[in-house]
Amino acid sequence: MTDLKNKIRENLKTVYDPELNINVVDLGLIYDIDIPEPRTAKVLMTLTTPGCPLHDSIVSGIKYCVMGMEEIDHANVHLTWEPAWTPDMMTEDGKRMLQGS
Repeated sequence: MTDLKNKIRENLKTVYDPELNINVVDLGLIYDIDIPEPRTAKVLMTLTTPGCPLHDSIVSGIKYCVMGMEEIDHANVHLTWEPAWTPDMMTEDGKRMLQGS
């Protein structure tokens, strides 16, 4: 199960926040990935701000990215605001990308 969660997390690095041009993993938006039953993934995520204008685009990108994997038939993306996102949640790679932009 952990291997599949890691594979999902790696695949999610192809989904970018269009405004910041940083992927959702390195941006720190992915809080948890769960496999509650075979061929089903549940992703718990947040956005940088509650009023993010690209909310639908990012959430849809995550869902379609996960559902595009051969091991997954169903993907549920749940949005949470707790804890609120802060730049401290970014990976070191994400922080470098932000400084470089």
